[in-house]
Amino acid sequence: MPAPRARSVPAALVRLLALLFLLGGLAGCGFLGGRDDLERMEAEELYASGRSAMENGAFERAERVFKAVNSRFPFGTTSEKAQLALAYSQYRLSKHEEALATADRFIRTYPTHPKVDYAHYLRGLINFERDQTFVTSLLPQDASKRDQTSNRQAFRDFGELVKRFPDSQYAPDARERMVYLRNTLAQAEMDVARYYLRRGAWVGAANRARYILDNFQGAPQTHDALAVLVEAYRQLGETDLANDSLAVLKQNAPEHPFLTGAPIEERGFFQKLWPFGKSDVAP
Repeated sequence: MPAPRARSVPAALVRLLALLFLLGGLAGCGFLGGRDDLERMEAEELYASGRSAMENGAFERAERVFKAVNSRFPFGTTSEKAQLALAYSQYRLSKHEEALATADRFIRTYPTHPKVDYAHYLRGLINFERDQTFVTSLLPQDASKRDQTSNRQAFRDFGELVKRFPDSQYAPDARERMVYLRNTLAQAEMDVARYYLRRGAWVGAANRARYILDNFQGAPQTHDALAVLVEAYRQLGETDLANDSLAVLKQNAPEHPFLTGAPIEERGFFQKLWPFGKSDVAP
């Protein structure tokens, strides 16, 4: 009996297998964006690759590239630029702790760098948005009801920027955010003061009201704080202090509901939309 003839492999299948083999080899050599390509690039070429990724919204790729710059070329102007860009990429990836650590490292290492103001600004942005989640970014929510730790730190960060670099291009935005944060923090304190007032904790209510007046000048809640002081001092039998607070309230807010006999309004910082989205200001 004659031996069976071997089946011929279709030419199309041969070409497909050859193509797959070729692509696998290219990927292994790094031509498709693998790890090896980062190990071959020079500093400026690496940085340009990271910038391109960042500008196209590929922040994970950008983070990896900028880390490679700092690892392979830890000194020089390219490394300095890469550190700032790395902090921004981590911020956009919501890697808050890592972004803060990178920004802090830049501030410590290059305290006189021409762009150190941006590092301070970025610190403020990170803390400003630190407690934001996907849900809170979509739903209207009273920001004063949330934990205020990050807001306080953001207020300090922006304050440091404005104090040290008043002419920085980032200072105007920082000042606007500070106003928002000031009002939010004041409202959070006001909520506590009213709680003490409802519970009959007159000393606690007075202390919170004074704290608002001492620390948040210009906030709308200062008028409510004066009204709380009047009521708390009256209840404590401090007639002179109550009358002094009442006189200040009449002078600064003659139409306040407290003066017309109406109960102190729950002012609340209601907003339909979060006023500041993710910053598009890259280094």
